[in-house]
Amino acid sequence: MATHRQGRGPDGGRARRRRIQKEPPVTTTLPRTVALALCICAATAACRSADPSDRDRPAVALLLSTLQEERYQKDKQFFEQRAAERGLRVIALAADNDNAKQLAQVEDVLARGAKVVVVQPTDTAAAAAYVRLAHAAGAKIVAYDRAIASADVDFYVSHDSYQVGVLQARAAIEATGGKGNVVILSGQSGHSVAAEITRGVLDTLAPYVDRGDMTIVAHQHHSAWAPEQALRTVEDAIAKTGGRLSAVLANNSGMARGAIQALDAAGLDGVFVAGADADAANVNFVCEGKQSVEVLKDIRPLATAAADVAAALARGEPVDARDTIELGGGRVPVVAVRVALVTADNVKQTVVDSGFLRADELPSCAGKLASASRDRAGGTLAASPGRPAQPDRAVPTARPAAADGEAQ
Repeated sequence: MATHRQGRGPDGGRARRRRIQKEPPVTTTLPRTVALALCICAATAACRSADPSDRDRPAVALLLSTLQEERYQKDKQFFEQRAAERGLRVIALAADNDNAKQLAQVEDVLARGAKVVVVQPTDTAAAAAYVRLAHAAGAKIVAYDRAIASADVDFYVSHDSYQVGVLQARAAIEATGGKGNVVILSGQSGHSVAAEITRGVLDTLAPYVDRGDMTIVAHQHHSAWAPEQALRTVEDAIAKTGGRLSAVLANNSGMARGAIQALDAAGLDGVFVAGADADAANVNFVCEGKQSVEVLKDIRPLATAAADVAAALARGEPVDARDTIELGGGRVPVVAVRVALVTADNVKQTVVDSGFLRADELPSCAGKLASASRDRAGGTLAASPGRPAQPDRAVPTARPAAADGEAQ
């Protein structure tokens, strides 16, 4: 695997995963998300593409924490597209990662008549107040992408963030032989996505850290998931270790770019770097060999499912969702969308064939894409999304312990 060029969390404890409960058991994956959308459409006799007047279209709000990152533009785009198909009127706002601003936005959209507030909280704990405000106004609230620490949330739609961390850590173990110094770049403190990705990383690395084969030399949270802060964290780790780094695992694409900038400036090659979100810049880096892997968190099924849930809730219609997750001491209905590892060898099938990115957005991947097309035409199987780079080495997977009553 081409790479860019050495533990536990700060509390020293074993990371734990929030439990998703199946009632009855189902697989909570992308096909399940599509099935949910179909069930909602069937139940509502909706999926209406008519063009009702604004007066007849229920208002729903989409409150994102930020539009700064490339992926959040996609969240807004796909949510608005699906909402329009479902005959909804959307009030879309972004809070610039400011808790006070987001609280004011919740109050504003409720005053403007929003029947459902779909919110990506700037802070998991602080957002519990949004639930109380929405219900007091007779509105429903959907936690989007990130959890809200309240058992009264009406629905939760998210990627399987824990699995993002598992995929990153497994790939790092494969690339490094499970040895060396590791840097973990976590997102903003208080964000459930940052907490879940990091837990996935820590759980998977734990056996190697416990026996002293891998050492977590730096683990920092970064406000607003800022690339420039991640750059400084990696610079500090380089100085601390004399440049002896084996892997850098970043909770998102932007922080991975900051890490790459620091490694480039230090002249370090061969460091394993992982990111998440599959921004076009990072996928190009993967094809160039500057970055090792990305994790695709496909936005279309996530935003589509959220819009479908919002449409049903806005019209008081049933949502066929049998999966639940524990938040704030209670069970909340949930859809968890599948994620996939992106490597230079599977970039076509993961990000291009899925429609997540266009081939013309990936000039550095042109050769890989052409080769994959030739292989497919010739009947050669492409690499699967999570296929290990060195299949002859077994990678132990730590089983997560359930965190009953825990919300991050």
